[in-house]
Amino acid sequence: MMNYRMALAASQTAGPVASAEIMVNGVAAHCDPLGALYLPDLSCLVVSDLHLEKGAAFARRGMMLPPYDTLATLNLLSAVIARYDPKTVISLGDNFHDRRGSELMPAAFRETIGALARGRDWIWINGNHDPDGIFDLPGQSLDELLLSGLVFRHEPSLIAGRGEVAGHLHPSATVARRGKYVRRACFATDGARLVMPAFGVLTGGLDLKHRAMHGLFDHAALIAHLLGRDRIYSVRFGNLIG
Repeated sequence: MMNYRMALAASQTAGPVASAEIMVNGVAAHCDPLGALYLPDLSCLVVSDLHLEKGAAFARRGMMLPPYDTLATLNLLSAVIARYDPKTVISLGDNFHDRRGSELMPAAFRETIGALARGRDWIWINGNHDPDGIFDLPGQSLDELLLSGLVFRHEPSLIAGRGEVAGHLHPSATVARRGKYVRRACFATDGARLVMPAFGVLTGGLDLKHRAMHGLFDHAALIAHLLGRDRIYSVRFGNLIG
């Protein structure tokens, strides 16, 4: 369901924000409120689970959703790329909502991605929704990427998780604030691995205390970095609601 990030996309916000500075397996990273991870020493921007053309994918199946998700998500992506001007962009799988998404994407969106990728290395990690990679778009498709002590893949691994930056699970967390419960998408990390929030505006979230997250983190070190309008709210796992 579209949330406050839709408003950010519409305004193409690129102003000052308070990111969270973290370390993942010894590599410095910034968690951005728009849901992207920036690795300053590598000049690398990471996003996950764009789910581009989700509305179009549902329409092909006879289910009508608002048709603005790709535009809104690309506006967010444009804003965060303008903020950091990275040399490399990594998109961690489920880049498109189904196998035909990149092939059937309208030319205007294809041109936007081309402009964003110009002068940069662009890596599309294959996901469970789009295992065949991308069609006629800049960059290269990989199942995973090893870079400077980190491994970038779509689905987290219970076997080889140290240094992992993954997506797939769309983590979210709930906190109590001013007598109310607030639930937001989040980055989840214990310093050894990080699971990214979903970047696409039509994506849902899975609570960090859901059983699908079991075994991925050291709960004593786990911190949820929740997305706010212009800052990140960092909360220890033991202080989360749920």
